[in-house]
This record gives sequence, C-alpha cells and structure tokens, in this order.
Amino acid sequence: MTTELGTVMGTKLSLISEKAAKEKQCRFNNLIHMLNVEGLKECFYLLKRDKANGIDGVTIAEYEENLEGNLEKLVERMKRWQYRPQAVKRVYIPKGNGEKRPLGIPAVEDKIVQMGVARILSAIYENDFLEFSYGFRPGRSSHDALNRLDKIIMKYPINHVIDADIKGFFDNVDHKWLMECLKQRISDRHLLRLIVRILKSGVMEAGAWYKTERGTPQGGIISPVLANIYLHYILDLWMELKVKSRSSGAVYVVRYADDFVICVQYKDKAHRIVNELRERFKKFGLELSEEKTRVIEFGRYSVENAARRRERPATFDFLGFTHYVGKTRRGHFKVGRTTSRKRMKKKLKEMNIWLKSVRNLLKIKKWWPILCAKLRGHFRYYGVSGNFRGISRFYHHTVRLLYKWINRRSQKRSMNWDKFNEYIKRYPLPRPKIYHNLYTLCSN
Repeated sequence: MTTELGTVMGTKLSLISEKAAKEKQCRFNNLIHMLNVEGLKECFYLLKRDKANGIDGVTIAEYEENLEGNLEKLVERMKRWQYRPQAVKRVYIPKGNGEKRPLGIPAVEDKIVQMGVARILSAIYENDFLEFSYGFRPGRSSHDALNRLDKIIMKYPINHVIDADIKGFFDNVDHKWLMECLKQRISDRHLLRLIVRILKSGVMEAGAWYKTERGTPQGGIISPVLANIYLHYILDLWMELKVKSRSSGAVYVVRYADDFVICVQYKDKAHRIVNELRERFKKFGLELSEEKTRVIEFGRYSVENAARRRERPATFDFLGFTHYVGKTRRGHFKVGRTTSRKRMKKKLKEMNIWLKSVRNLLKIKKWWPILCAKLRGHFRYYGVSGNFRGISRFYHHTVRLLYKWINRRSQKRSMNWDKFNEYIKRYPLPRPKIYHNLYTLCSN
C-alpha cells in the first residue's frame, strides 16, 4: 500500500524539496491542494496504529472501515472551510522529577491533516535547517547529536559549556511570531489559515474546553516540525549569523528539539551569550529557566582548575546522559558519559511499575519476550561508549526487581535465587552491550 501510494504525494513533495534547496528565497504558494483524498490516504497509512483515541473516541480501525468516504467528506469540508480541528484530549504523563507533563491527543481525522501539513512543511524547511539541529529530522538521531557534541569538545578549544533550558517551550510558542516564521517560506494563505486553526483548536480536559492562545500541542504530529521552524529562526540563525560572526574564540551549538547546549572558548563570552539569549527569547515569548540554565567550566583543563579551587569538576546533562571530564587508558582527555541519575531513576521506576502490573496478569512465558524487548531498547539507546557501567547497573537492578515481583505472585515464595538463576540460564535476558561508538578521535 505504501509503495503504491508513495507516488501520489511523495513525488510532489520531492519536487518542492528540490526547489526549496535551489531557491533559498522562494516562497511557496498553492500547497494546500496536496491535501486531497489521495494525499490524505497516504498520510493515514503513516499514522501509528497503537496510539490513544482523541475526544471523539474514534479509533484508526473504525475510521479505516470507510476510509475513502471519510476522506472525501473531510476534503469537501476543507474546501468549504467547514473543517475545524477538534480540541485535543489532554492527558498527563509522569516526569522523572515526580511532576507530570501534559500531552495532547488529537482525533484521528485531525492526525491525518496534521500529518499532511507536517510533510509539506518538512519538504520545504528541511533544506533550511542548520547542521547542528538534530531533533525530529529524517536521517538524524539523538546519537548523532551526542557524537557531534563529543567531536566539538574534543577537536576545538572548548573551555565552557552553556547548559541551557527553555522554560515550558511547547506551551509558550507565540502563535503570531510562529506565523511570521512560516511566512518566510510560505505564501499560501489557505495553508497558513489551516495551521492557525490547528493551533487554536483548544484543549479538552475533564470535560471542559480551554482556549490555546499560545503553544503547540505536545503529542501533536505537527508540533515537532513547528518547533524546529520556530527555533530555526529564533535561535539557530541568530546564533550562526549574529553571535558566532562577532565572537572571538570558538562558539558551537548542538540542538535536539528544544534541548540544546552551547560550547564556548571564553568564560566572559559564555556569560554574554546567556544574557543576549535571555533578551532574544523574551522578544519572542520564550524564557530561559533561571534555575536550570548555567555556565560551567568544561574541557581539557577543567579538572586541574577545579582541583586548585578545591571543587569537584562540573558536569552537565544532555539527552539523558551526564557528561563529565574523563581520561583514556593512556591518561589523555576525553568526554565521559553515563546515564543521568534522573533518567536512571525514571527508567527503573517504569520497569518496577510494569513488572508489578504483569506478574499476575499473564504467565511468565507470555511477558518474558516483552521484558527482553524493553532491555534491548534500553541498551540500544544508552549503550554508548563509556557507559557500559551505566547499562550494567540498569540490568542488575532490573534482575533484582524481576526476582522480587516473581516471588510476590502469591503469598508463598515461588523461587529462590538458585532456581531463579537456573531459569535465566534457560531463558536468557539480553546482556548489556555498547551499540554506539563515539570514541573515534581519542586513543585508548
């Protein structure tokens, strides 16, 4: 189905992408016509099938039963401007610090439209995004961002790191400025009007509807590309064209969605950038978190300098890893990484809750493959150079949790450690493994 449908919208998007790459000043018009029945059908089959339902309760399977008819009605309403996205259903998911993060779940029909708009925007802007932007972009991953950060600190005279945090980014994107960003490359007023409707669709929580005058819905398909476009103009281009051009010394940025770090050579320049960044964000409705944003000394000489001050060398967290100054086996400088304490605590808590929930629900042989998949997934993300101890710690904690909950399936203990170890030998769990080699510059 995907191959057959790929010629409908995909070919047009490829042509747009080629033109966007060649003509950097081009503003695109007549884009919304791609949101026809054929194009939206392709978007439908790109949706993830196991996601929660929106406020109307319609599932993907139910919508698919009369897909052609449903899409024809949707396109007709869009042509008459009678289509209005439904409010997103707000749910809350736990964060690592005990707080909860709001998540918006659009209705199936709105997901289809968002997918279509997101694909159009990506075709245009992917050619504009800068090299140091990694989040939610095709062919780029968090491990690529980590690798770039490693090479910057290892290759260039970096002595300080700005560990920055944008306060509630997705909740505070200014709609007016976001539309100005979009108008830099898009002149199709119909598509722009549709995006405004998506942004203003509101939130449904506990039976009450709330306006959305700011922000993009977390969980919405369109949100990641809108976030990248906003930060491309507000942060990335500003850093590249204004800050770096007038800077003495090295200045490098690595950004993954709204999470970014700035590597700087000189301390006074680092503090100046933070002050300028604070003012820059304020203009566009954003705010640096004063509690979480800081300038730290980090680089080849930070250990010796900290020792002279009788302090511990500073560390910083980025993409779930705590970065610290380490040494190779020969005593040379390297950037070390370990799973951050906050992320480790969160992942073990999630594992504990899951094991507790399945221990009596299903027989062990039913949920054992799921447990193996969870461990493999953890190792595939956190298994980076230098973090073998971190993933081993997760493995051993998981084994202890597993033993605990297997023995709480009833009032009578079902396994001692000898029997438990025999079971694991017979049905082995995935072992910790390094999947991503970031140490390609330093010698061991």
